[in-house]
Amino acid sequence: MKLERLEKDTRTIVSDVLEKSGLKKGQVFVLGLSSSEVVGGTIGKASNQEVATLIVSTLLEVLTERGIALAVQGCEHVNRALVVEHSLAERLGLEVVSLIPNLHAGGSAQVAAFSLMQDPVVVEEIKADAGLDIGDTAIGMQVKRVQVPVRPVLRELGSAHVTALASRPKLIGGSRATYPKDSIRKQ
Repeated sequence: MKLERLEKDTRTIVSDVLEKSGLKKGQVFVLGLSSSEVVGGTIGKASNQEVATLIVSTLLEVLTERGIALAVQGCEHVNRALVVEHSLAERLGLEVVSLIPNLHAGGSAQVAAFSLMQDPVVVEEIKADAGLDIGDTAIGMQVKRVQVPVRPVLRELGSAHVTALASRPKLIGGSRATYPKDSIRKQ
């Protein structure tokens, strides 16, 4: 697997998802990543720290340029807790938990985030505005309601299946209500 291609494809995917989801400065983007799936293995069985670090650093670069915060979801062994910047946890009133991610409890993406972020902490849960799922890691529990599927321009990263979610406010009021234009589907 060529790392230059992986970086380019990651940048293409995240930029496309951000455009389609309409995220703005100050919002939160969650990443679920199986580096095992990216390199052609089975989730949790072939972790690759170099690949995870490349993907997480690329996302951090793209998101930071736009003022969007990153939350990196861990594996089921840490109940899918998330690595975030301490300042984000404070701003959102998230409870910090005691955990230092490792390859077998958190996974390679969390290890990368913990080393790349300025002041990382782990929180138990978050309600992100959108997210990217690389390798079928199940990020749905981390994205606020109402979730809207986003189809990335590239559906694979390496050998991993790629999906994404955005969110929109709930529509309330029924047939008498007037709603704003759908910023995700752009109808």
